[in-house]
Amino acid sequence: MPLLLLNNIEVKYMGVILVLRGVTLEIEKGSVVALLGSNGAGKSTTLKAISGLLRTEEGRVTDGSIEFEGKRIENGDPQKIARTGIIQIMEGRLVLEHLTVDENLRAGAYISGSGGRLGRNLGMVYEYFPVLKNLQRQTAGYLSGGEQQMLVVGRALMASPKLMLVDEASLWLAPLLVDEIFRILKRINEEERVSILLVEQNARAALTLAQHGYVMENGRIVLDDTCEKLRQNADVREFYMGLSARGDAKSYRNIKHYKRRKRWLS
Repeated sequence: MPLLLLNNIEVKYMGVILVLRGVTLEIEKGSVVALLGSNGAGKSTTLKAISGLLRTEEGRVTDGSIEFEGKRIENGDPQKIARTGIIQIMEGRLVLEHLTVDENLRAGAYISGSGGRLGRNLGMVYEYFPVLKNLQRQTAGYLSGGEQQMLVVGRALMASPKLMLVDEASLWLAPLLVDEIFRILKRINEEERVSILLVEQNARAALTLAQHGYVMENGRIVLDDTCEKLRQNADVREFYMGLSARGDAKSYRNIKHYKRRKRWLS
């Protein structure tokens, strides 16, 4: 039985705007899965459908089912879903700006009901992110972008997650910081056995970290395979990695109207 199963789900906003259509994906316990796609494909909506945050935007799963550890959770209360072990890291590094680094981390533990493991989890976060230990009393709003990204990942770890939903961890970060964040996510997966569903536009980084990947377009899953095979797929390489069939870098400006091969949609 998979840890998480989305079975043919449909999502609408305000009861009329159809955003996701027949989305099916699964995550095995202890695995990392990548969800790729262009802006507006429905990736973030998929994460919010899992975490229950759709209701904050007048969205709802209107068909299909979402199961976590064999139990239905679609359209559930976000806090109750968090307490089952699903923690979402939102796009845009949403720290609690007026609180300190230490207070942000403690908030992660108490929101999810993990306060009893506070000391252990704080030590774990500071081991993965030693820079945060040196910034414990610093106001979070004054941290650099990379430090804020470390903080939101650390805050998620404070909740003792079974599954982390990571939305655009590399956004607006320098390449060296992206490498560092993905290296730490890999360690968290391997050492803590935390499963990860990774939404990314940085396809190269995502397909290196994950074992399995899905490609989403216009609210549908159009392709899925092992990441090893996706890295070799000509369509994925050209449209999402900016590489030609020979491996040469291509300009995204030149391929923005690129049409995927028909077999994707068969």
